[in-house]
Amino acid sequence: MAGLFGMQKPQDTRPMAVAGQFYPDDPQELRTQLKEFFRAYPSDPDGRIVRALIVPHAGYVFSGEVAASAYACLPASARYERVFLIGPSHRASFEGASVDTGFNACETPLGRVRIDSACARNLVKQDSVFSYVPAAHLQEHCLEVQVPFLQERFPEVPPLVPILIGTQRISALRKIAEALRPYWNERNLFVISSDFSHYPAYDAACEADKRVADAILTGNLDAFGSALVENDQAAYPGLQTSACGQCAIAVLLMLMQEGGQDIEKTAYRNSGDSPYGGKSGVVGYNAFVIRDRVSETFSLSPEDRQELLRIARQTLEQSFGGPRNMDTTSVSDALKTPCGAFVTLRRNGNLRGCIGTFGEDIPLYRLVGRMARSAAFDDPRFPPLQKSELPEIEIEISVLTPLRRIHSIDEFHYGREGIYIVKGGRSGTFLPQVAEEVNWTKEEFLGHCARDKAGIGWEGWKDAELYTYEAIVFGE
Repeated sequence: MAGLFGMQKPQDTRPMAVAGQFYPDDPQELRTQLKEFFRAYPSDPDGRIVRALIVPHAGYVFSGEVAASAYACLPASARYERVFLIGPSHRASFEGASVDTGFNACETPLGRVRIDSACARNLVKQDSVFSYVPAAHLQEHCLEVQVPFLQERFPEVPPLVPILIGTQRISALRKIAEALRPYWNERNLFVISSDFSHYPAYDAACEADKRVADAILTGNLDAFGSALVENDQAAYPGLQTSACGQCAIAVLLMLMQEGGQDIEKTAYRNSGDSPYGGKSGVVGYNAFVIRDRVSETFSLSPEDRQELLRIARQTLEQSFGGPRNMDTTSVSDALKTPCGAFVTLRRNGNLRGCIGTFGEDIPLYRLVGRMARSAAFDDPRFPPLQKSELPEIEIEISVLTPLRRIHSIDEFHYGREGIYIVKGGRSGTFLPQVAEEVNWTKEEFLGHCARDKAGIGWEGWKDAELYTYEAIVFGE
């Protein structure tokens, strides 16, 4: 049975609280209903890595199909280390966030699913913003109703980390987000549980829910907050809240602030669209999927590469009195793109200078000229280039992709990516091609970069900010 967990003592398993109310308590009926929900949506329509979902948590007859529209975006091949279930506390008031450390598993009619107790305990140990409030979890429905969808979607459900948020203080929400940031990677799935407008009339709900959904689609926390305020100021009769899980959504948007993900709304309905609901006081249900962005492929044609090498070479020649009438009037659009670049000079195969930057708001062709001059005269490891050396100089150019922040070296593709280390005002980098020139392990690569380039010691990378990037490398 999907999601079945090994034998546990009864007290180790959180019992079902809302089976038979929010969703069927008969396994076969529940499985049939879930399959019917998923039938409305194509399986794995995109294939990109899914980082997070925002899904509703009402009774399945009202919101189940909307939730399925987001769960259907999980690729069939997806494998996660754990699933963070995050939602609002409806049953208890408390400050901060409550992480379920009281149970080793949770139960639905489809079987038991393991709780990642070690991860839950680590969060509580790590920061006082986390605690365990048993009364918040025992009867809470907003996380429980998500589990059957996971059981239907995954042959084996990853262990869960159930988190309920009981605060609206922005400072506490930021602490929650920072504590979760190390887990914000392709190996973990975040499921944010939230319904939207509560109890306005049908048309008002559609308007209010669209305003909030449009703000979420921007990925901007301030835009989300402004939409909530605008709904309050609109004073829709009956509207009690625009999103009961607004704090959980805010934490998600904080995690997304470094960029790299796209948000898509997968469905919207409200309870007035169900045959079981009226139109006078409805609840709204939006669903979203957050996927890793596939950056547009940046490429340089052979002509582009030769043009950049020509610019670099002519820049060096100009430094020694060469012709100054460099023609750049016909450079391609690709060479006008602002992006990072390093220029490496070698003499008889030996390094003679290397300077670069991770990007400025100037076109690539201009940046390459600047970096060529800096590599020749500003690299502190070497004396300034002499005119007599110029015929023996070979030029190599590395055009860089945007930096990508990582939180574990497991995310670093050694040999394909370069590393950029930042700590305490110091920084250093190794280009991807350095890996081809040395016989180091990944950890040695990081150690050398931390010690020899950033000046923060051999193990300084372990508590530094780490960024990776790729490079288009070519030379004379």
